[in-house]
Amino acid sequence: MKILTVVGNRPQFIKAAAVSGPLREEHEEVLVHTGQHYDDSLSKVFFTELGLARPDRELGIGGGSNESQTTRMLGALEDLMPEVAPDAVLVYGDTNSTLAGAQAGKHAGVPVVHIEAGMRSFDLTMPEERNRIATDQLSDLLLCSSSTAAGNLHNEGISGKVEVVGDVMVDVALRWQPAARERTADLAENLGVQPGEYLLVTSHRAGNVDDPARLAELMDLLQALPAPVVFPVHPRTRARLQAMGSWEQLTGMDGMHVTEPLGYAEFTSLLCGARAMLTDSGGVQKEAYLAGVPCVTLRANTEWVETVQSGWNTLVDLDAQAALAALERQVPAERPPLYGDGHAAERCVEAIGSLGAAKDGSG
Repeated sequence: MKILTVVGNRPQFIKAAAVSGPLREEHEEVLVHTGQHYDDSLSKVFFTELGLARPDRELGIGGGSNESQTTRMLGALEDLMPEVAPDAVLVYGDTNSTLAGAQAGKHAGVPVVHIEAGMRSFDLTMPEERNRIATDQLSDLLLCSSSTAAGNLHNEGISGKVEVVGDVMVDVALRWQPAARERTADLAENLGVQPGEYLLVTSHRAGNVDDPARLAELMDLLQALPAPVVFPVHPRTRARLQAMGSWEQLTGMDGMHVTEPLGYAEFTSLLCGARAMLTDSGGVQKEAYLAGVPCVTLRANTEWVETVQSGWNTLVDLDAQAALAALERQVPAERPPLYGDGHAAERCVEAIGSLGAAKDGSG
């Protein structure tokens, strides 16, 4: 089979790094990078260090509103479909690239495969939630990270085939964590912090950084955190802080260690050595769980509900006092394997192969 895979941002590069290798052992893959993350620190470095094959096509579509970006991606992918003539379209997660890929496949009459299907935060104000729901409705094969996700799809009456395969990011974490932990002490020393003593922070969600009032709340929360704090700043967040005149305030905070965005290996090393993780990223919540690091999520809801139920993740929105209280919580004694055994990519490839078998059988 020929599979057209659409990726565009950091979490998708990581997921594709798990699936692309085994997929190419059995099928032909055409990898398309939409350009949703066009900064090298958020894009190129992940291909390089994760060993993901260079994209066969780069669309270079970044910036603009969610609607504008998705529309432009869809147009470019629709133009590409006759040339590639894929047997299936593969998409990951919940981004504009995900939805555009699913729409292009559906318009072309090509089966759509969605990895990480069924995740729900039940917050329709989030573009990611709207993208997830629409993509699942368009998909023919829905591959889920957990039984909770599969249950969401069944409750919604989704017509496509639903399978629980586990989470492909577990595959990547198990592969990378041993080497990452060996580098933690050196990276921490370079930043002037000690493993086990610092907080690691990321924040880039539009809902937190695009609204000046919310961004001011974020700054108050950061100011309240006990030092030391390591904060790799997303380009979007840096731009919003500079526009608001708050960049110098951030970099001048006592014990605040601001860095450029980090590649997967460096970020994982620092995450493994952190006292706790504070983030508004969905993927990083899960990465923290896999690393055994308590997470404080700077949102009012999450799609990774299992991490909250297990006691490893606390939702605080931008409430500084709630964040400080969460940091004092005792770490749970147990950390069950919520998202599989590290063989999710193999199950994904097997499930994708079943599409070809079904097509051959019907012919």
